[in-house]
Amino acid sequence: MIGITRRQAALAIFGASYFPTCAHAQSSPSNLISSKHQSAVRADTKPAEWLTLPPTPTLPTATRSGLASVNGVSIFFAQFGGGPSVIFFHGGLGNSNYWGHQVRQLSSDFSVTVMDTRGHGRSPPTSGGFSYTKFAEDAAGLMDLLGIPSASIIGWSDGAITGLQLAMTRPERVSKLFAFGANSSIDGLKANGSRSHVFSSYVARCKAEYALLSPSPERWLNLVNGLREMWRTEPNFTRQKLAAVKVPTTISDGEYDEIIKQEHTKEIAAEIPGARLIILTNVSHFAMLQNPIQFNEAVSEFLKL
Repeated sequence: MIGITRRQAALAIFGASYFPTCAHAQSSPSNLISSKHQSAVRADTKPAEWLTLPPTPTLPTATRSGLASVNGVSIFFAQFGGGPSVIFFHGGLGNSNYWGHQVRQLSSDFSVTVMDTRGHGRSPPTSGGFSYTKFAEDAAGLMDLLGIPSASIIGWSDGAITGLQLAMTRPERVSKLFAFGANSSIDGLKANGSRSHVFSSYVARCKAEYALLSPSPERWLNLVNGLREMWRTEPNFTRQKLAAVKVPTTISDGEYDEIIKQEHTKEIAAEIPGARLIILTNVSHFAMLQNPIQFNEAVSEFLKL
């Protein structure tokens, strides 16, 4: 479990408005972990998977990597293996290393590409604002540069929302979409979700990783503030927009996601024609780390469809 000093430090960095639905919420150290969570910790000396944040993996040796000039910004990318194209989009504040377990498994059968979202990780900071439209256009531009006509998209959190945006606006670039931990509107977020001990630990870890990976580590707060502005108003996908997604889609999330309401995940799946819904058990927003075997099985099954 994460100590209170570390949680307080994370809250001091991001403030009460880190997520739009948390702006009015009141919490104290005593209620940062719900009674259900406390019971899960006491029931066993080893915390449940969904109460842990395992180490960020590393990526294997790439066959090709570098910085690509796309839409006026530089985007870090790396490619692995060979076969049908699969592209991974990571979550907000993070970087493509979070896909290390998935890349290692899938690169034996697929041509896997990862990218650091503009301003994240190894991609240099940008002066402009953030939006899911820009993220999707960056992905399409990178695909153009790398000669990838279309690909199966695997997205997590902000990356899953970016995948939905790409499927709506550039459906010819998406052969399949696996969206994990997405919300289609800010109404899908849980109040106090970003204050959970696991999510606070993730934020602190991302800051440390940014200091190591970014060419401009002093710009961390620029990234935080830019994303916070975006999260206050985006995404705002209407039912009509979701219904327009025609590519084969799987909507997935963890049973104990800290920030996404499960009923919201089910609503997204119901609005997309023919979409499959998969709720992974005993994991949270960070399922790819907490139980990579279960996560990889879901992705592999999706890619075989």
